[in-house]
Amino acid sequence: MLENLCERLQAHRPRRVALRLPEAAVLLPIVERPEPTLLFTRRADHLSTHSGQVAFPGGKRESQDADLLDTALREAFEEIGLAPQRVALLGRLSDVISLHGLRVTPYVGLIPPDLPLTPDPAELDAIFEVPLAHFLEDRRTHTDVIRVDGQDFYVPSYRVGGQVIWGLSAMMLVELLAEGFAMPISLFERPEGRLEYHPERRVLTP
Repeated sequence: MLENLCERLQAHRPRRVALRLPEAAVLLPIVERPEPTLLFTRRADHLSTHSGQVAFPGGKRESQDADLLDTALREAFEEIGLAPQRVALLGRLSDVISLHGLRVTPYVGLIPPDLPLTPDPAELDAIFEVPLAHFLEDRRTHTDVIRVDGQDFYVPSYRVGGQVIWGLSAMMLVELLAEGFAMPISLFERPEGRLEYHPERRVLTP
């Protein structure tokens, strides 16, 4: 399943958002198991923003970060104890803009299985893995329709073991599936199945 992933991501030309905004970065960690998985975190319920939401490890760029990859790796270490040297970088995805006006740059990395990872209780409630096959088989529960500047974007929503993967994380996931695994999935094409419409939101897609 992972044989051509690095080659595809290295050939991918991710888009950059030119707006001058505060920067952030996240890591999409693929766990190299016989049946590969994707690692997610669940933000702690006591947080003032995005509490209880599923996300990838990451956060805002800080002054000591050499670049945005350094941001993603630092945040992954702080949030879940993932040592930077255990991450094999596979490539970068397109920038997205969060509802809070952050320009977020996603990176994809391969990590070994069964690392002693621990969620930082100040930020996270849980770490969990989902088989990549769940997404490659497109087991979405429904599709969120988000309209931005008159354009509808079709963002899949997945429910796995009581966790809901949607929003910005799902948008990044769509690009990973399309570019890394040549899956016929797009934020711009109306899919079959149940749609849930949302009011216009300040989100830019890849």
